[in-house]
Amino acid sequence: MQQPSGHEQNADQIAYWNGPSGQRWADRHAVQEKLLGPIADVLIDRAGPSPGERVIDVGCGSGAATVAFAKAVAPDGFALGLDVSEPMLSQARVLAPKGLPLDFVLADATVHPFEPASFDLLASRFGVMFFADPVASFANLRRALKPTGRLAFVCWREPKENPWMMAPLMAVYKHVPKMPPVGPEEPGPFAFASEERVVRILEGAGFVDVAMEPLNLAMDIAIGGGLDAAVEGSLQIGPASRALQGHPPETYEAAKASIREVLAPFLKGQNVALQGAIWIVTAKAG
Repeated sequence: MQQPSGHEQNADQIAYWNGPSGQRWADRHAVQEKLLGPIADVLIDRAGPSPGERVIDVGCGSGAATVAFAKAVAPDGFALGLDVSEPMLSQARVLAPKGLPLDFVLADATVHPFEPASFDLLASRFGVMFFADPVASFANLRRALKPTGRLAFVCWREPKENPWMMAPLMAVYKHVPKMPPVGPEEPGPFAFASEERVVRILEGAGFVDVAMEPLNLAMDIAIGGGLDAAVEGSLQIGPASRALQGHPPETYEAAKASIREVLAPFLKGQNVALQGAIWIVTAKAG
């Protein structure tokens, strides 16, 4: 499988997203998009893409947000979806409607040679928290923006504010050792939870007028499929899934029962909704 050449410090992330985990995300694209689609709507609303503009979608995954941006800037604009995951980009190329002004590139945004000052908008839905050197990464991306360019992305707030991910993980921890703690400056889903850190990174990369808007969401992890679907989703994607990797089937089944027990009180009809919490981050190129 093709992998992008990238910044050496991003090698672990590139390997992760091109391995079984990246394939699982690709396989669950349709389901995950039902869960995360409303967040793309919020992002596009705050980003405000206009017809004729050129957009970079960083960490585009299977391309749903890139497609939405392409529709917003068509017919004369352009949307570039960038990701390090070949499994997800392969799917993006298949799923994207024909005739839209877009392209997908397998590349590491930290070092990709963008044409300088050629884009109006830099956007991302949960695709920018995995840089080993985020200041260098955002500086490279800022150079791709016109002087009038702008940034808009969404990222997760603190783990404790996201029980939709953490409740299943805590259930799994009844059966397996806790994963090594992730340092506050290390890549990961919650790497941009700190408002102070995000502002420091973006200003260090040359952005100005950084603003961060908190937004709470109800995350239906069953996606309308009932308790069984919520449990299976927790076991396939996210921190609970990572914590169980490498453990024997009997541990998996015991953890599955504990997840079910934890999630059952949240079942209403066919929905299992827990809180999610994001930052909507905006800035100007300077």
